[in-house]
Amino acid sequence: MASIFTRIIEGEIPCNKIAETEDFFAFLDVFPVRYGHTLIVPKKETDYIFDIDTQEYMQLMGFAKTIANALKKAFPCKKVGMAIIGLEVPHAHIHLIPMNTVADMNFSAEKLKPTDIELAEHAKRIIAFL
Repeated sequence: MASIFTRIIEGEIPCNKIAETEDFFAFLDVFPVRYGHTLIVPKKETDYIFDIDTQEYMQLMGFAKTIANALKKAFPCKKVGMAIIGLEVPHAHIHLIPMNTVADMNFSAEKLKPTDIELAEHAKRIIAFL
């Protein structure tokens, strides 16, 4: 059975896409920790990120860096934090989160609830800097 991320990549589930290549996909998290919270996923479904082929892993990090640079411009912050947790969805993914303090990376905190209109606007802001 395809993961929720594969279903998003294939267009079965709508998303606010930031960018896409032949191998990778970036989209906004619908339950963000901070506004601009973006997910980076390989299109090839692999559960554990460190099971990804080394070359593909390095390309994934390069793709994430490109998105992080645009994210920092779209949502001014001290840094863009990166987290790899991988327990909630069996599909390797990276969280990119605009942050000014360590607390901004708290996944246990109550999630934000942006509207569809806000998410679409956030995506446009990030895309403008790609």
